[in-house]
Amino acid sequence: MLIGYARVSTTEQNLDRQIDALTGVGVDKRNIYMEKITGTKKDRPMLIKLIDELQEGDTVIITELTRLSRSTKDLFEIVEKIGNKKANIKSLKESWLDTTTATGRLMFTIIAGLTQFERDLVSERTKDGLAAARARGRSGGRPRKSDKDIQKAIKLYNSREYTIKEITEMTGISKPTLYRYIADFKEA
Repeated sequence: MLIGYARVSTTEQNLDRQIDALTGVGVDKRNIYMEKITGTKKDRPMLIKLIDELQEGDTVIITELTRLSRSTKDLFEIVEKIGNKKANIKSLKESWLDTTTATGRLMFTIIAGLTQFERDLVSERTKDGLAAARARGRSGGRPRKSDKDIQKAIKLYNSREYTIKEITEMTGISKPTLYRYIADFKEA
């Protein structure tokens, strides 16, 4: 079955162009999942529902990659989820993304490999940089908060007079750090 996915970033934008393109290639309008939400959000309810409801042999049709994903990593995760359902994906604009053909699967595999290679290179460069910094006596990471600030934050927390937000503003300690110190203090 052909399944369409159409998305625009804001409620003011219109889905008509995408719907026309999807129905033009044979997608039944009843099988088009539509949403008006930014692509930068990982939690896109209609995309999640589409993937959940996919059946083996289905093909997801999109008008272009930007409608599906804003980052390469996100794209590969989505395509992997579709593939795990033994379904395919096809982009009308980017002909190389068509897992219904051997050539499309090859192109996607090559691009996925190049993307993974780049991630591996970045990871190696980061590790090399950290090792070089350690060799020069630098440890990296954020500087540790002063014991005075930590004690003040815990005292303010224990007084129950201030909210967490007020404590973080007064001491300059972030909320996660404050909670970590509170947990450590309780254990001690």
